[in-house]
Amino acid sequence: MSSRDGRPIRRWASTKRLASVLMLGASVGISAGLGPEAPAPEVRAVPPAPAVRSGRTGVYVNRPATAPVYRGRDVYVHRNTWVRPAPRPYVRAPYVYGGRRYYAYHPYAYHRYQPFFWGPAFVPFGVFVGALAASAIVVTVADQPYRYDQGVWYLPTNGGYAAVTAPIGATVPGLPPGATSVAPGVYYYAGAYYQWNGGGYTVVAPQAGTVVNQLPPGGEEITIGNQTYIRFGETYYQPILVNGQPAYEVVEVR
Repeated sequence: MSSRDGRPIRRWASTKRLASVLMLGASVGISAGLGPEAPAPEVRAVPPAPAVRSGRTGVYVNRPATAPVYRGRDVYVHRNTWVRPAPRPYVRAPYVYGGRRYYAYHPYAYHRYQPFFWGPAFVPFGVFVGALAASAIVVTVADQPYRYDQGVWYLPTNGGYAAVTAPIGATVPGLPPGATSVAPGVYYYAGAYYQWNGGGYTVVAPQAGTVVNQLPPGGEEITIGNQTYIRFGETYYQPILVNGQPAYEVVEVR
């Protein structure tokens, strides 16, 4: 085919350039794993797990236990990872699901998890503060120096302090304001349990069967089968009713 002045139109050059572009695009797609020749990812079989649905509530989100949790600005949040056995036998059959048994003295009664704040001195887990009040004291546990002030525990971090869960084994001279008795010689405040030792109050792990009226921010609602629990680390709380009022019981999981 010729133009009006008689010179041939060189469409073969345009066609060649187009073919080059298409070939380049195909090679890029294959190298990125988009083309039909991209190798399929390796699939490995894993054992089935119980159907557990997680519904996080509130701003401060809990993480699995057994390791510190990074929350930015070098903040590490430690969790209690075990529960002490109940003080007496259970009379109720456990809730069984996924090969595990969940024991409680009270019947299950779902109510919405609503985190509670313990007044102006309370600071939720994971919150960073630039400075502490003059009333803060140093408490060393397993060679780790903590700061303690009115029921709130802190770890030093870059340029300030991070609120963390109460470390098991720490001893303080007095109870935080607002602590309530939950067992003979055992008191509860903001997710922590303090036991009188004759000269002070030592942080202890929660005991199965203990009932508390409030839970702090940082819990995670976990639905196991057809029941929903609130989990802090590996401590499970079952929603119950006590005299018609919402409460929570520490669950023993076996």
